[in-house]
Amino acid sequence: MASRAGGKQMAGAGADGAERLRRWRMVLGGGEGEGTGVALSGADAGMDAALGALYGADGGSKRAGERSAGLGGSAPNVARWLGDVRTYFPASVVQVMQRDAIQRLGLAALLLEPEMLEAVEPDVHLVGTLLSLNKAMPETTRETARAVVRKVVEELEKRLGSRTRATLNGALDRSARISRPRHADIDWDRTIRANLKNYLPEYRTVVPERLVGYGRAGRAVKKEVVLCIDQSGSMAASVVYASVFGAVLASMRSIATRLVVFDTAVVDLTDQLDDPVDVLFGTQLGGGTDINRALAYCQSKITRPADTVVVLISDLYEGGIRDEMLKRVAAMKAAGVEFVTLLALSDEGAPAYDRDHAAALAALGAPAFACTPDLFPEVMAAALEKRPLPVP
Repeated sequence: MASRAGGKQMAGAGADGAERLRRWRMVLGGGEGEGTGVALSGADAGMDAALGALYGADGGSKRAGERSAGLGGSAPNVARWLGDVRTYFPASVVQVMQRDAIQRLGLAALLLEPEMLEAVEPDVHLVGTLLSLNKAMPETTRETARAVVRKVVEELEKRLGSRTRATLNGALDRSARISRPRHADIDWDRTIRANLKNYLPEYRTVVPERLVGYGRAGRAVKKEVVLCIDQSGSMAASVVYASVFGAVLASMRSIATRLVVFDTAVVDLTDQLDDPVDVLFGTQLGGGTDINRALAYCQSKITRPADTVVVLISDLYEGGIRDEMLKRVAAMKAAGVEFVTLLALSDEGAPAYDRDHAAALAALGAPAFACTPDLFPEVMAAALEKRPLPVP
């Protein structure tokens, strides 16, 4: 019995050892110095070839004994590779590999071909790449590109839209305080604080002489929101998310939304907010940055400062007049505008940004921070209610 048990343990250890060697072989990618002695077959061999085409030595060009399948600049090869990676890896990994292929192997130009676009896995970063190629895109590709962009936008709207509307409608209701609320609309926290002087120790209770309640946001415009978006190349993902959120905000009757994009020029895309795809194709990623000029335009459109939220989405690398930019922010805040500075609106965290400008804005009461799309509704709700922002 002991011998049989020991044999089972050895067999198990052997199986575990073989699996570890197989995984090390996949990680190391073969070659003379690899040392595992494991030969791959079937799906493992296909997965290894797909990885080698992208991450092999010499940027994917094939050498004897090295991991590589070779993509070169050939559209057929890339199309086959895209099909392989979608076969062997989950969508989240496919998106990372596509992004690496575009950056490492210079495949952006191939995305101008309709056949290539139909093969890729759409995601926010691919949309950013397509927008950067917008002006160079041939007409035969443009409709395919719009279909890719629309698929990503619709998925984002589905994921973010309902929660954003619910969060902001709640914030609008809470921001409209009334003094004679219905029972269901009483804000008990504020009511208790307003009546603490009426506390009766013998009964251990507060007698509320004055009720504080939530107003209900009606159809009239309660707040105005200005999204001011830096469209320099580094802000591609932020432009995509901001355009989607802009369309969601524009669909809410209680919020008047304006969307402005800028580099060294300023473009007002508010009239296109009913279709975020049109907004995105109205942008032009790349170029310089003139934040002061963009804020001057936004400031000129503010008619109700106390009811306005301005959201600047930028890495703050200012090519315009720095002191004037800061004066404009200070003037808007002094007039009652809620000013929010987002270094990025994406899942990647804070990019490289101008720390001096960020510190100067923080000193004015407009802290600059990166914001994920999931946090954005909470940030906007806090701004609408004029309470401290949930800075990560």
